[in-house]
Amino acid sequence: MNKKLAAALSGGAVLVLALSGCGDSDEEKLDNWAKSLCGQIQPQLEKSVKAQQTIVSTAADGKPEEIQKADSEAFKAISDADKAIAGALEKAGPPPVDNGEKIQQDAIKDLNETSKSYEKLKKDIDGLDAKDQSPDGLKEFSQGLQKVADDLGKIQQQGDGALNALLEGEVGAAIKKQDGCKASPSPAPGGSGA
Repeated sequence: MNKKLAAALSGGAVLVLALSGCGDSDEEKLDNWAKSLCGQIQPQLEKSVKAQQTIVSTAADGKPEEIQKADSEAFKAISDADKAIAGALEKAGPPPVDNGEKIQQDAIKDLNETSKSYEKLKKDIDGLDAKDQSPDGLKEFSQGLQKVADDLGKIQQQGDGALNALLEGEVGAAIKKQDGCKASPSPAPGGSGA
């Protein structure tokens, strides 16, 4: 499961809790919270997974302008999805578990930071000169693309922090039961242009 998916799943779970009824058992409240959250964030999960797949499927030996365009659009989509999921988590409130507020706030912080990191990647890829087809121009583009790929790897590692807490224990179990959060895991980026 990729980090974006994890982020999205956690955001959905929080929303469900906020919308659940008061008379339910703790387990029912958590399940309702997860169901509601997953329902709210499913479009963002799908958007993020599709963008991740675009990054992976963009041929590294493709034309620089095609690589640049595909990666730029994918980075924007992932950034937007993370920001939207963070907003859904904020509105949903903390999951109904011990330390739920800290789990929620840490996940929101991670999502917002990751969103900003993807915005920076978009600026970096947009700043490369994809039109210079001379040997030096292609070499410079390739070097810039490698730096973007390296930064992408760092961002993906960064996303593991607080979001993992959302997918562990009883909160994670409740989220994983929800159909809306059972998106197909995407391949890890890195085999593509970025």
